Amino acid sequence: MALILYLTQIQLDFGAVRLLPQECARVGIKRPLVVSDAGIKAAGVLAQALQPLAQLPYAVFDQTPSNPTEAAVRAATELFKGHRCDGLVAVGGGSSIDLAKGVAIAATHDGPLATYATIEGGSAKITERVAPLIAVPTTAGTGSEVARGAIVIVDDGRKLGFHSWHLLPKAAICDPELTLGLPPLLTAATGMDAIAHCMETFMAPAVNPPADGIALDGLERGWAHLEAAVRDGANREARWHMMSASMQGAMAFQKGLGCVHSLSHSLGGVNPKLHHGTLNALFLPAVLRFNASAGSIIKERRLARLAHAMGLPGCDDAGDTIAEAIRAKNAALGLPGGLAALGVTPDLFERVIDGAMADHCHKTNPRLATREDYRAMLEASM
Repeated sequence: MALILYLTQIQLDFGAVRLLPQECARVGIKRPLVVSDAGIKAAGVLAQALQPLAQLPYAVFDQTPSNPTEAAVRAATELFKGHRCDGLVAVGGGSSIDLAKGVAIAATHDGPLATYATIEGGSAKITERVAPLIAVPTTAGTGSEVARGAIVIVDDGRKLGFHSWHLLPKAAICDPELTLGLPPLLTAATGMDAIAHCMETFMAPAVNPPADGIALDGLERGWAHLEAAVRDGANREARWHMMSASMQGAMAFQKGLGCVHSLSHSLGGVNPKLHHGTLNALFLPAVLRFNASAGSIIKERRLARLAHAMGLPGCDDAGDTIAEAIRAKNAALGLPGGLAALGVTPDLFERVIDGAMADHCHKTNPRLATREDYRAMLEASM
């Protein structure tokens, strides 16, 4: 039986951040901890987002690492408790939002964070006690503002997923104004993250027709407008469509992801300096070719429907066509040509494969990958 749940309250438009006090009042947050990062603060985006909150007492944690860690969750949780906060406002990209979700658990639940990881059977241990969260994304990529999950590197070095409907932000304030100053390369990497979400969730075999429709529409928007957003960061139309594509990708991936994410999660855990969106962009072509022979992909003409949304020739056997289009898009955006350009070496493969096989996205791929399959995908992505 298909379980279909949608989702949270979303404000999407230029100037939406002005609604932040209203949303805090609606969900009962009176003393928020604001979670952000040093880059957002230095760029002036944090001050811009927090201006409407001037009448509320709030504390700020602005040391979110590029890949959230359990140590950072602990530090932010101490600040949360020390200032007697009653909720969270995350201002930033997926890292800040995911860190805030980690704090939402840690501030209200006992024990190490890994206790609540999905692959440890921890999802059911996350209860309604979690601290309420409002998410204000400043990038258009992860869509974490409308997702029930978070990715955190725990103390033993594993990059784990945490999933519960209780973690879903109580409100998402999607203001494209906050993305206008995003640098071109970060715009490209986060944009390809959104595109990867739309593509991979559409290929996932779970039954969720609304998610499929949302993913295809998000892919069409992202594919059509990403290059314009990279060329001209002040292009308001392109920024609006990318913000929507990002949000839609995460609305859709409630049905599951696949090998792109099991590989990028694992490699990102091995080397936390690597950007998640960039890794997704580099893994997409190899995974698309691997998925092309999956029964559900063939039966439901999934590749042809992806190609149509991308404006490509719509033949049923479109795996190579789409894969090459993605490689060309990555090059046009200025992204690296392969993993080797990021310093990844074959001696890391076994560790990456170990993590991919254990990742929560591994079993939701339309075709179950073996260790040898993952090794081939890594080699093809170099």
